[in-house]
Amino acid sequence: MAQYTRLEVAQVMKDTGMVPLFYHKDLEVSKKVITACYKGGARLLEFTARGDFAHEVFGELVKYVTKELPGMVMGVGSVTDAAAASRFMSLGANFIVTPVLREDIAIVCNRRKVLWSPGCGTLTEIARAEELGCEIVKLFPGDIYGPQFVKGIKGPQPWTSIMPTGGVSPTKENLEGWFNAGVTCVGMGSKLMTKDADGNFDYEKIQSTTKGALDIIKSLK
Repeated sequence: MAQYTRLEVAQVMKDTGMVPLFYHKDLEVSKKVITACYKGGARLLEFTARGDFAHEVFGELVKYVTKELPGMVMGVGSVTDAAAASRFMSLGANFIVTPVLREDIAIVCNRRKVLWSPGCGTLTEIARAEELGCEIVKLFPGDIYGPQFVKGIKGPQPWTSIMPTGGVSPTKENLEGWFNAGVTCVGMGSKLMTKDADGNFDYEKIQSTTKGALDIIKSLK
């Protein structure tokens, strides 16, 4: 069961301004990455469940976060159907992120008052998502559309809350472009989850990069 309602999660997204994205099949590695993000100030994390048995890893992560990282809001991304969304919600997902607009996912999430953020690429898709109760729309892939697209959407629909994912990096120039265009928050994955020369996650770097990105975002809000 989710610990937070969709309105509570939406508020944390707005207040924090960034949702780290991450997936790894190893539970212990995942714990260390999430802890690094948490120590850096992140209070949300999207576990992009793209591997076999990802639900098993996520279930254990939720238990760990609940015990060790108070206030960390755990969600799941790359969800492609209602059955998967239901499974992850039963394991404690507080929000569901999808690569496309799926009305079946909207129905099961709304039934449980869990925030869902569908990947949209047109104003028509965004409008339909909002008709289905979406609080924050995921603009995906963000690097294809860019900040100018966000500005275009906010013109006729200033009430729309947008979270670009893909093409977001922890630099002042990049974040300034997105937030000046009017995004509510950003999703950040590979640019945040840095690795060392041996290909292993650099937990200290992830922590410092998270803090740096959040400091920039705070200055822009």
